[in-house]
Amino acid sequence: MDNTRTQDTFSQLSQEKILKIMNMVKNKEVSIEGALHLAQKEVFAAKDSQDLLTGSQFNFIIYKYKHYRWQKRILQIDFNTETIFNIEKGIIKKQFPFSQVKACEDTERRRFSIVFHGRQDYELEAVSLDDKRKIIYLLSRVIQSNSHKRPAESYSERPAECDVIHEGLLDLQQNTFTSTEWVKYLVQLREGELTLYCIGLGRHNKNADPTSTVNLLRGDVSVSKENGCSTFSVQTKEHNYLFRIPFTVQNNRTEDVSKLQNEWVSLIERYCPPCKGASPPQEGSQGCTSSESDYEDLIVPLGEQKEEALHFSVSSATTSLNKSSSPQTKLAEVDTAPASPSLPLPMSKAEVPPAPPALLKPCGLSHPTKRTKAFHWDVVPYDKIQKSLWGSCDPCKKKIDVSRLCDQFQIQDMAVFSGNESSVNQHIMLDQKVAHNFNIFLKSFRVKPSELKEKLYIIHEESGGLTDEQLTALRRYMPTPKDTERYLSFKGSPSDLHVVDQFMLEMCKIPHLGQRLDLLLTIRELPVSMRDLEPLINQKIQASKQLQSSQKFVAVLEYILAIGNYLNEKAGKEKAKGFRLSSLTKLPLLRGKERTFTLLHALVEQIFLHEPDLVKFSQELTEFEAVPDASMKGLSAEVDVLRKELENVTQCRRLIKHKTIKATPQESQFCKELKDLIQKYEGDLSQLSKRCDEMKKLYSNILVKFGEPQDLDSQELFGWISSFISEFRKACGEVLT
Repeated sequence: MDNTRTQDTFSQLSQEKILKIMNMVKNKEVSIEGALHLAQKEVFAAKDSQDLLTGSQFNFIIYKYKHYRWQKRILQIDFNTETIFNIEKGIIKKQFPFSQVKACEDTERRRFSIVFHGRQDYELEAVSLDDKRKIIYLLSRVIQSNSHKRPAESYSERPAECDVIHEGLLDLQQNTFTSTEWVKYLVQLREGELTLYCIGLGRHNKNADPTSTVNLLRGDVSVSKENGCSTFSVQTKEHNYLFRIPFTVQNNRTEDVSKLQNEWVSLIERYCPPCKGASPPQEGSQGCTSSESDYEDLIVPLGEQKEEALHFSVSSATTSLNKSSSPQTKLAEVDTAPASPSLPLPMSKAEVPPAPPALLKPCGLSHPTKRTKAFHWDVVPYDKIQKSLWGSCDPCKKKIDVSRLCDQFQIQDMAVFSGNESSVNQHIMLDQKVAHNFNIFLKSFRVKPSELKEKLYIIHEESGGLTDEQLTALRRYMPTPKDTERYLSFKGSPSDLHVVDQFMLEMCKIPHLGQRLDLLLTIRELPVSMRDLEPLINQKIQASKQLQSSQKFVAVLEYILAIGNYLNEKAGKEKAKGFRLSSLTKLPLLRGKERTFTLLHALVEQIFLHEPDLVKFSQELTEFEAVPDASMKGLSAEVDVLRKELENVTQCRRLIKHKTIKATPQESQFCKELKDLIQKYEGDLSQLSKRCDEMKKLYSNILVKFGEPQDLDSQELFGWISSFISEFRKACGEVLT
């Protein structure tokens, strides 16, 4: 362990927190490495809280799943307007008041979901675990404010972190393909949420982020004791978290463990709303014992079930066709069921998942070494078979040339290397669902595992680097800390592994892989984004200048004020000193005695009668000819995000350069080219930021000039003016005819 790092970490903690962690080590609740991990978690949490207190508007790059692909967006959480904005290329696509936010679901890897009242959920993916943690932290404050039925206060006035009601070390059950294991977590209960910090993944995850946040206010969370005195489970709609009270020096008696179990269950129940439609757990469906030896026994049967489960998954296709099964098959059918490592399950349900369907042996072929294309025909419904010709049809009587069919329709392997493809009994170390999707991607990925690292030192695609789509896909299949620990502990030959495992093993060996992938994507996207934003910002600047200097538009507003005051005075209302520009859209809505004659037509008649030159006022506002799309709020968020992205690229370059003191020529060339690009983009972004500041200053002056609130977005203001110009021209034509 690095003594300097240890001293630096503990020196940033209070004496109370240091004493608490030292007592955990003394009581053998955590190892020394786990204690350092806890200390780092406390330091990071304190630092993040302080950073989040410095502002009330937060911008994050996220990816939103839409039309079968992930689209890049900006998620803005604005505590000034108490609104969440979805921004794409400076355009505010959606906005949600804080009051509509119901819950925030922490899902696998970098993904999370925002649950709203009365509308579809938002499934999103953050660019990093750090961003995901910050987003969930901010949203939890919004949800908490909603639960108290009071408006969300300015975030700068909110406490940095909710008080921890209860905390302690618990073991959380997690399932792998071959076994069930208990991983140690620091669990903190706050009002409205349960936060899980993993501290038991070993040396490869020293800076682990919170792995999960369970929102307790969503209405579908329940907690229950299991059959033993030391376990309890927290169930949500998507997950079932099974916790165990660990045996320690202090908790070495069944009575002590049972007391802690009751304490956790009662506290969590207190902060959970009643679960609607929840059915009581069936007796005996989830088993757990209180003795420590029984905990370990669960791993053994799973290892014994592995071969049986694989045998069953291969043979079940044949037995199901005959509608018969042997006692051994029935036994396997009961004992095996799909399980995901990311979803903790009760102990008695810790099953081994069957082999993926893609790896099964076809029923009618004796040599299933070659796969063929599928014929996607339309199948006759079963109830119509008997009365049709198919009822008496026997396909087995027809002889077919199998070799000819295989020769014509076999699937060609697109990979350029000869790795171990799927075999019936070959075990894949990666999670079943992830492995299936990753394997699909690898079919079109013409790169050998050994070439992957070299490709990451090529910045541009035209120079032989990976495509943006490939970088995005690799980023999505980044190995988790548990994956890294599992693969780096592999001692065999990589050539013996499935192609999926070969790539994952290589990815685990590449230092700072996530930062490298993000760096390449960002360094390519930065010039494109700046090039797209520049004309939009310039258009807003020009529009603000035109609006500031237009005398004819002001004269038109004076006519509207005079007409409106006359009508209101005759209606018994007070005269106004001025009106908001949103009133421009109401002129066509006030109809006269003739249904086709509106207040806008009356304005046009008055202008034609007294100052006909004002009819052409729109010639001074040419930038308002079209309805504006991008908003200044959105454009400012885009520039802010670009600034953060460039800072991340600079930090990543320093990180990589530090590790490549004895660099190869390729690595040196990469760092040099990267440095030149960063310097160029810093200059370009500096100029863009100055233009953005100019845009905001001019618009602020516009708001003052017309008496509008400072938080009014340009998309609304400019939209009103653009709509008014269009309706005014239409009314002019109608008055003249």
